[in-house]
Amino acid sequence: MEAVFRALADPTRRMLLDRLFVRDGQTLQQLCESAGMTRFGVMKHLTVLEEAGLVVSRRAGREKLHFLNPVPIRLVADRWISKYAAPWAGALATLKAALEEPAVTTPPAHIYEVFIRTTPEQLWQAITDPTLSRQYFYNSTVESSWQPGAPVRWVNDKNDALITGTLLEVDPPNRLVQTFAFTSAETAADKPSRLTWQIERQGAVCKLTLTHEFEEESASYRGVRFGWNPVLSGLKTLLETGEPLIIGV
Repeated sequence: MEAVFRALADPTRRMLLDRLFVRDGQTLQQLCESAGMTRFGVMKHLTVLEEAGLVVSRRAGREKLHFLNPVPIRLVADRWISKYAAPWAGALATLKAALEEPAVTTPPAHIYEVFIRTTPEQLWQAITDPTLSRQYFYNSTVESSWQPGAPVRWVNDKNDALITGTLLEVDPPNRLVQTFAFTSAETAADKPSRLTWQIERQGAVCKLTLTHEFEEESASYRGVRFGWNPVLSGLKTLLETGEPLIIGV
């Protein structure tokens, strides 16, 4: 967490994170224009933010897009915000985002990175095992044959599907790609999105990169922006401690 605190200590770097919070997936040139800084200055600060895991970059043709990765900040919050205060803090953050967030460019996406002290095989099992998914994925059970083209869904205790999708790529224990759609009335008109789980071994830890891509801004896009934070925090805690992360009352 020291790298996170060092990165956040600089007001310029906090300003860059604010810019990405307003509009995710910006190029270096766009960040330079909005920040009123030189290209070299922005690159220097982005390097610090990427090393702390607060910014994730991805190539899109000749351009390099930068995305806000809120997971490290969420891990800080999980450490020091009590389980009684967490629901209020989360609700206020969601309300603020809903009131302030403007339209984003197409195609919108969210990218998250988290480092977990585990093996790729154990991480893959946690993603695909129904008994483990219940302990970090909002008490839902994941169901699939885990074959390309097969359906996948997360269900509640009544066997009602909360999320449905189709498996596009299955490469254990490295990569899992699927479509993703909520079953709620609020998201009925949304087009299915694309979800990619990328697992990379880095010494004694694994880097999990979760990329959630959408065809357009939608209720689903807005809903998952902060919804993935407790899932990934819970996944990390479960694999590293053997205990579920309790963040609610």
